[in-house]
Amino acid sequence: MEQIERLAHVRYTSGDELAEALVGADALFVWDFQSSALERAWHAADRLRWVHIASAGVDPVLFPAMVDSEIPLTNSRGVFESSLAEYVLGVVLAFAKDFATSLELQQQRIWRHRESERIAGTRALVVGTGPIGRAIAQLLRAVGMRVAGIGRRAVDDDPDFGSVYPSDELRTHLPDADYVVAVAPLTPATEGMFNAASFAAMKPTARFINVGRGDLVVTPDLLAALQAKTIAGAALDVFDTEPLPADSPLWSLPNVLISPHMSADVKGWRNALVELFADNVQLWLQERPLRNVVDKQLGYVPTGAAARPAG
Repeated sequence: MEQIERLAHVRYTSGDELAEALVGADALFVWDFQSSALERAWHAADRLRWVHIASAGVDPVLFPAMVDSEIPLTNSRGVFESSLAEYVLGVVLAFAKDFATSLELQQQRIWRHRESERIAGTRALVVGTGPIGRAIAQLLRAVGMRVAGIGRRAVDDDPDFGSVYPSDELRTHLPDADYVVAVAPLTPATEGMFNAASFAAMKPTARFINVGRGDLVVTPDLLAALQAKTIAGAALDVFDTEPLPADSPLWSLPNVLISPHMSADVKGWRNALVELFADNVQLWLQERPLRNVVDKQLGYVPTGAAARPAG
């Protein structure tokens, strides 16, 4: 943050003290991207002209007063795409090559030959066609998987997905997928989109991978599908309650891989977040269009979006 401190007076604060720090502030950098403190402190934002969040998802700061305001919101799109795609490919390989069983047998010193699955030629359905979804599609296609996408509207001959189907056709296309990857932004339209009916539509050999938002999933429905083997397994990096409670049955299911909301967090990610914000600070001070301006009605950054700070 040193480069930013040379350009402006910077106050560091916590969620509990945000209201006091917001008084007189022109811009806010929300570092804790899971915090809902801004809504509680909003009454103190007497001259706020710009909010930036250190994540791609913006749902924690999309409360009604913020949405209705003229204050622009920017996110950290561009930092997480490649690392998230690598994570998804990694768990696809972990499932197909049954690494979990290999590790278990190794710990027991048991030599047991097994056959594994091929991933080339399998089908992946990526739910969410923004930059992260596209990076995932590109990497999965590079290893020979056949990829389709679910987005807001249908697209034929998409350069990354081939075919993109509208979100209201999700259940129509779930039965075709060997891997279903959830990376959609959390909006009123996507909340709970993976429910009992969605899992029932998937083939029993399919795996579900969630690197988007925990609230995209109705967790009890996912748990029931895994316990009943309606689907073959799941890799879960995000949850509706974080940290995942120690008494959650998900921890003990043999067909589940759990990671603690870290799929995008490679070495150097914090520096990359600060560098992106610093670049935007320069643009903001020069009254030039900002990068990654969120459409607050949609809940994400539309293609080519830019705007000047409100003032």
